[in-house]
Amino acid sequence: VELIIVRHALPESEKRDDGPADPPLSPLGLQQAEATADLLATEGVDHVVTSTMQRAIQTGQPLADRLGLTPEHLGDLKESDYRRNSYTPVEEMGADHEVIREFLNDPLSMFADGYEAFRDRVTVALDAVVADNRGRTVAVFCHAMVVGVYLQTLLGLNDPFAVMADYCGITRVAASSTG
Repeated sequence: VELIIVRHALPESEKRDDGPADPPLSPLGLQQAEATADLLATEGVDHVVTSTMQRAIQTGQPLADRLGLTPEHLGDLKESDYRRNSYTPVEEMGADHEVIREFLNDPLSMFADGYEAFRDRVTVALDAVVADNRGRTVAVFCHAMVVGVYLQTLLGLNDPFAVMADYCGITRVAASSTG
């Protein structure tokens, strides 16, 4: 299996009083999603997978549309801080932003269910994608921490922040269900 793992495009900022933030893509993010679809449209993608978060779905949908595919949405690929009631793109955060302060105080605070649970959730989900798609090329649209933690796990690293993907950053992984 070839996994083409793509971080979502640039989303809007969002703050909610009635539950977790799940912002849509910004106008620039919509353009990024279209450009990513243009790039990947000739890569032989057989299947499209996204997290259940709006920004990942909106990033993957243009490719699925071009290829006539129906995306598979996996809740286990949602971002590490999926329970937060606000989302701000990191480049819009100042040094005094609450997320930055929390991270500097305790980097693992980014993981709503704890780091190990997040790592296990993501690894099991992507291992299942590999097992279910033998011989295929699968585009997976997800989130920075999903990409980073999965890759550092594959590389045998123990630093959840060792690998970071930019908006629409593309990572290719050749994988098999036997390792």
